[in-house]
Amino acid sequence: QVRLVESGGGLVQPGGSLRLSCAASGSISSINGMGWYRQAPGKQRELVAYILSDESSNYADSVKGRFTISRDNAKNTVYLQMSSLKPEDTAVYYCNANIRSDYDLRNYWGQGTQVTVSS
Repeated sequence: QVRLVESGGGLVQPGGSLRLSCAASGSISSINGMGWYRQAPGKQRELVAYILSDESSNYADSVKGRFTISRDNAKNTVYLQMSSLKPEDTAVYYCNANIRSDYDLRNYWGQGTQVTVSS
């Protein structure tokens, strides 16, 4: 069984920084893309950033220049460094990974971590 466990959310003031982590565990053969999505109250879930196994990445326009995604393949972990945070970044952030396990190849989701940007 594969699990994604996120950590690092919390309350931060505008202009502050946070670092999210997401670790994959279980019967993993390989991990393709890993990424972060977010969902604010009353809004649809949206892509924030995504990184492929070759380290190429893409970002939502709203976070370009402020957020950085990275991954540690040895630890099956993806990170999201968030800087210059704005109130509109407030949302539940979800980790997503495309994983080949002993049984199948599919997308997995984490449970979500709350990020609140407020003074």
